[in-house]
Amino acid sequence: MDAFSSSFISTLSPTTIIPKPILTPSSSSRLNISSVRIEDKPATQVTNPQSPSTPVTTTTSLSAVPKRRAEPTVPTLIFNAFDDIINNFIDPPSKPSVDPRHVLSNNFAPVDELPPTECEVIQGSLPPCLDGAYIRNGPNPQYLPRGPYHLFDGDGMLHSIKISQGRAIFCSRYVNTNKYIAERDAGSSLLPNVFSGFNGLTASAARGALSAVRILAGQYNPANGFGLANTSLAFFGDRLYALGESDLPYAVRLTSNGDIETIGRHDFDGKLFMSMTAHPKTDPDTKETFAFRYGPVPPFLTYFRFDSDGSKQPDVPIFSMTRPSFVHDFAITNKYAIFGDIQIGMNPTEMIFGGGSPVGSDPNKVPRLGVIPRYAKDESEMRWFDVPGFNIIHAINAWDEDDGNTIVMVAPNILSVEHTLERMDLVHALVEKVRIDLKTGIVTRNPMSARNLDFGVINQGYVGKKNKYVYAAVGDPMPKISGVVKLDVSKGERQECIVATRLYGGACYGGEPIFVPKQPDNPEADEDDGYVVSYVHDEKSGESRFLVMDAKSAHLDIVAAVKLPRRVPYGFHGLFVKKNELDKL
Repeated sequence: MDAFSSSFISTLSPTTIIPKPILTPSSSSRLNISSVRIEDKPATQVTNPQSPSTPVTTTTSLSAVPKRRAEPTVPTLIFNAFDDIINNFIDPPSKPSVDPRHVLSNNFAPVDELPPTECEVIQGSLPPCLDGAYIRNGPNPQYLPRGPYHLFDGDGMLHSIKISQGRAIFCSRYVNTNKYIAERDAGSSLLPNVFSGFNGLTASAARGALSAVRILAGQYNPANGFGLANTSLAFFGDRLYALGESDLPYAVRLTSNGDIETIGRHDFDGKLFMSMTAHPKTDPDTKETFAFRYGPVPPFLTYFRFDSDGSKQPDVPIFSMTRPSFVHDFAITNKYAIFGDIQIGMNPTEMIFGGGSPVGSDPNKVPRLGVIPRYAKDESEMRWFDVPGFNIIHAINAWDEDDGNTIVMVAPNILSVEHTLERMDLVHALVEKVRIDLKTGIVTRNPMSARNLDFGVINQGYVGKKNKYVYAAVGDPMPKISGVVKLDVSKGERQECIVATRLYGGACYGGEPIFVPKQPDNPEADEDDGYVVSYVHDEKSGESRFLVMDAKSAHLDIVAAVKLPRRVPYGFHGLFVKKNELDKL
């Protein structure tokens, strides 16, 4: 990642794909990008999913799909002028990790919305068990950034492929968060980016003051939240949610024709405050869902759960976490919930004196794991175990052994954690099996593979229970995904646990794999009897596909490939929602 010198980038036209600009030493430092218009596909016809031979009467051109955005008002233009001063002179995007011309290059560039569109199956056939929808979330900025921008800062967009009787309908829609709607109606970005807008005390003070003025002027109500809903999705309590850990969940639904609708920000009858993790865990047997939130003020961690009907239960504040930590994910077993207190957290000293982000790493901190009974009413039984060198961002699964006296957890350990936000290409994620002996307090660790693996998933019927197989994405390097591997985590210590590999080849990259069982309601079915699915993009042809791989096969053989009507940018997490679950929405 070489730093780019700055240059003026004018507003993009409706059919422009974001280029990686040619920069010269004499380039101007001005960065003024205003709106997203990037697709140049020809007109396409949306067919009626109930009648393959009968097209819907409306023919839509992809370049005409974007909703008409409002023109910025005079006050907005004035505020934007001050924003440009901050971005050009006080805090220009000087590092590649926050330079939008680097972060939003190639298939990280945003796309506009696409209504439900018929897809072509170009290889094999879609298995009958894929009756439902695969939906993936990810960052997709509504307006191209005016200043520093990090990959995590984009507005949430859902990319769905709805499958029925071997046919597929694709759709891309923004999650209509309160932030997205306010900025759409204003015709401009209104709020600074969280991960890139607070680099140093001067920049933070300037952007904070400008945001306060915008709020006082009535451009945005902070009570509506600032969330992007750009990280993941979850289905529980017969509702589907788009999630981002800086805000409340947003309820969404799929219509019968495959379109995606945002229902709204959901606070569970006023019982959920501020925010919730993007990685809740649902027990497949009890249908209860366990979750948490974390923040910069005490309690830095709060644990809670939802009953099977989606009713939220009281908070359990964890005051024994004594400083703010980046708690992105966690794990549950039949008896416990397990949290990581890692070396990434709030770092105000670096922001004030080093000009860096308020979120950073602390090499002097000893990582630890916290274990609490999953039905705890307070934190009195919370126990912490020091685990030097173990930094988890994603947890794959955990279970109880030895009559509940031992916890086993499988999770990627982030090596070189100091590069997590700045140089993701230097991060190596080593999947490890961790054993916590609750009697002796001894923690032991065993690597599952030497490969760079993250975004590990399992058969969701085994959440909180002992599982054998994990499907993980291969970093090449992160955040690009060159393939998927299958791990057998039952293998003994010091053994390579990869038992199957599928590399996409060439300039093709995918995302998080998702496992879909063939017989989800059959308790006698093999754990790996199903399919692994993912979106994959070919950077040479510019085309994206939906791949279906046989999870049992020795090489994760491709059994079906669907050509998507336009490219899908690289993103974060997703899930497969069965038809009977879609019907409940």
